[in-house]
Amino acid sequence: MKVVILAGGLGTRISEESHLRPKPMIEIGEAPILWHIMKYYAHYGYTEFIICCGYKGYIIKEYFADYYLHRSDVTFDFADDNKMIVHNNVAEPWKVTVVDTGLTTETGGRVKRVQKYIEDETFLLTYGDGVSDIPLPALIAQHEKSGKTATISAVQPGGRFGVLKINDRDATVVGFQEKAKEDGGWINAGFMAVAPEIFGYIDGDSTVLERAPLERLSAEGKRGVYKHDGFWQCMDTQRDKMLLEDYWQTGEAPWKIWGQ
Repeated sequence: MKVVILAGGLGTRISEESHLRPKPMIEIGEAPILWHIMKYYAHYGYTEFIICCGYKGYIIKEYFADYYLHRSDVTFDFADDNKMIVHNNVAEPWKVTVVDTGLTTETGGRVKRVQKYIEDETFLLTYGDGVSDIPLPALIAQHEKSGKTATISAVQPGGRFGVLKINDRDATVVGFQEKAKEDGGWINAGFMAVAPEIFGYIDGDSTVLERAPLERLSAEGKRGVYKHDGFWQCMDTQRDKMLLEDYWQTGEAPWKIWGQ
């Protein structure tokens, strides 16, 4: 089963970083968040990736072209005919297809553009800016049992801000409460399982996957949901990046379920 990763957006809400590189290439623990996502899928045995590029997609291509150099020790011997020696090169069991799906193409259009690489197979689909500890085998099992065209994972992220308890009589704060997950609605967390029938719901580059295609599937009863109560975090802003970095540096990253 192939894994399709949407990695072509402009990342305008984290422009401090994305003006230099595509958002999926922003680093957490000195590795792009895209790498973290791929390591997560590979842990479960899904090692064939199709990356939908757009904005500064050449950076993603160059990263994988020089993957050994990024992940290994290297000796440059200029005295011996400019010889380069790669030490303990890191081999991932991955097959990675990087596709230019257009600078302004919408999410549905990007998926449509990689149809020829997916062919007539069910595939996994996610965004290139979010990590989670969603149990992929359970998600996929539910999808296969349900017969739905698309099964999306859903999480309750909760509110970003806590709630003050105020005594209006004397304008004093009498308490503070973090907003619980249960106070918010369920949102699409990515990490989807999708049947090839989805391509028939996508018109072209201007199609936003989360709108007409998924809304139509919902109306037809063909859109399933896998509710996840565990960890999920996207990287929309610099604040999100620092939060993920803190998880990684403290050794408490819930999405790191692989070995070295």
